[in-house]
Amino acid sequence: MGKKQAKKPSLGLYWIYIALGVFLVAITLWTPGGGSKEIAYSQMEQALRNGCVKQITINLNQKTAEAELDPRCAEEYTGRKSSDGNPVNVESTIPAVDEFSKELKELKDEGLFKGEEKYVNDQDYTRIFIYGVLPILLMIGFFVFLNRRMSGGGGGGGIFSVGKSTAREFDKSKAENKVTFEDVAGLEGAKQEVEEIVHFLKNPQKYTTLGGKIPKGALLVGPPGTGKTLLAKAVAGEADVPFFSMSGSDFVEMFVGVGASRVRDLFKTAKEKAPCIVFIDEIDAIGRARGKNANFNSNDERENTLNQLLTEMDGFGSNSGVIILAATNRAEILDKALMRAGRFDRQIHVELPDLNERVAIFKVHLKNVKTDDSIDIDFLARQTPGFSGADIANVCNESALIAARKERTAVTRQDFLDAVDRIIGGLEKKSKIITAEEKKNIAYHEAGHATISWHLQYADPLVKVTIVPRGQALGAAWYLPEERQLTSQQHILDKICALMGGRAAEEMFFGILDTGALSDLEQATKRAYALVTYFGMSDKLRNISYYDSTGQNEYGFTKPYSEATAQLIDAEVQRIIDEQYERAKTILRQYSEGHNKVANILIEKEVLFAEDLEEVFGPRPWASRAEELLASDKTSDEVAVITEGEPETENETGE
Repeated sequence: MGKKQAKKPSLGLYWIYIALGVFLVAITLWTPGGGSKEIAYSQMEQALRNGCVKQITINLNQKTAEAELDPRCAEEYTGRKSSDGNPVNVESTIPAVDEFSKELKELKDEGLFKGEEKYVNDQDYTRIFIYGVLPILLMIGFFVFLNRRMSGGGGGGGIFSVGKSTAREFDKSKAENKVTFEDVAGLEGAKQEVEEIVHFLKNPQKYTTLGGKIPKGALLVGPPGTGKTLLAKAVAGEADVPFFSMSGSDFVEMFVGVGASRVRDLFKTAKEKAPCIVFIDEIDAIGRARGKNANFNSNDERENTLNQLLTEMDGFGSNSGVIILAATNRAEILDKALMRAGRFDRQIHVELPDLNERVAIFKVHLKNVKTDDSIDIDFLARQTPGFSGADIANVCNESALIAARKERTAVTRQDFLDAVDRIIGGLEKKSKIITAEEKKNIAYHEAGHATISWHLQYADPLVKVTIVPRGQALGAAWYLPEERQLTSQQHILDKICALMGGRAAEEMFFGILDTGALSDLEQATKRAYALVTYFGMSDKLRNISYYDSTGQNEYGFTKPYSEATAQLIDAEVQRIIDEQYERAKTILRQYSEGHNKVANILIEKEVLFAEDLEEVFGPRPWASRAEELLASDKTSDEVAVITEGEPETENETGE
């Protein structure tokens, strides 16, 4: 094999500045004229009259006179003696060449000056360079530097094309990792709608013969990680028309008016290549509702960009053949004018995948993962409720890393379950120093959650409890929630009661309160406020909701209720929390013996599973569909689904 070439050092911009500074200093300190000492014009005249000048050279262009003094006169006019007996050169600026020449002639006639007289036309190129050429070079260098910075260091027009669109055209022939609709799993509804747009562009006569018109725009809306950008990549890979992509933040620049100019240039280019598709990712960067934070006497660049986008999408001009695809996870903050039909005719909701969709997503991401026979994709899909497509991809990748860390030849089921634990709860920290008293408190706290959730009908079935520190939590509990679309009042109350079980156990069995219940209290309070203010399920505020699903806050209220109602809401929330707290304590009193057994198992083993609870309390009376699936798999000890742990605080660790 050949030797690797040594990497050449790059000449940075700062080194250029340093070299230029050194050059300017050297030019300033260097005095042209062979080291001549500059003297006053009166001293030059006196030296001429005293006969000390052996030779004089007059520069007609610079109006200077350089004289060669006799060594005997050197000390008088220069302040130093001639060490080697050679003549000493001095220089002086003369007022006028003609007057000085006339004076020299008079001195010659008088016999005072007997030396040689010369006239030259030398140019001071150093002075010309410093005052004439160097400023021009610096200006040119500044504009070149600014041009490269504006073009990202790679040319492309630079500052002179700052108003040009930065959209990138997708070239299928050069795409190495081209995405197609076959690579998009679990988004059947959304995929069907975008596929229809591609089909329209491929065969428009099929639709236009019936009077249909091509949609002008489609907006992909959904939580992060659900596959909105992946859908756009699939459209780019499937469409037989030009595909332009850019981000919403690409329109915004430091210069005023650049955003609107780039929008105009984008649509101009798109119209020239119509029919085509333009994809704008994270359109909320420029599509925010106008007038919410109006800055008086100022020019809002984003609003100007949005106005131009609205005009281009559906204004006085025509942009037929240009379809706009956009994606956002914050549709509630977008301007209403942008969302209306005629601009975005379709709003395609990309939701979190359900069980069947998660199965399809796992199949896609497991294609390149080497697994063994223990992998059951249906089982893995049941253990990941609420996971997005990006989360599932992360689980598959993390499981492969865990298997490699354990020196396995293939990824096993346990590796996947460990990956789910790692992603949800964080990395285990068995080395964290915890006192025996703290360990007992954590065990009784987690046993309180386990006991109450086991005896409540609508609480999520418990799968696994651990008191091993993981991430920021000192203890964690995993549940297997049933996937449902509607939540009843009793579901919320049972969940609040289960959340209060940890704090209730601490008070009942130790008579003290600590900071370990912070996360539980936060979740319980949020659920109680949602029950009262959003869902209208409280006794004193029935059927009233203060939830604004649009997020526009059209009427400008800081809160849409009076102070008296606010006090009533606070009282209702406090009542709900108190009732569920007392309910939790009642259940713990009833099953105190079983609770203590569960806590002791946790102290001894540090991990407790569903079958351990079944041995202590017997079968759970209300087996949900999720629990039936769990029991049928015979692997409840390996299930890890949703974590609910207490964050570590300074008081807990004693720091």
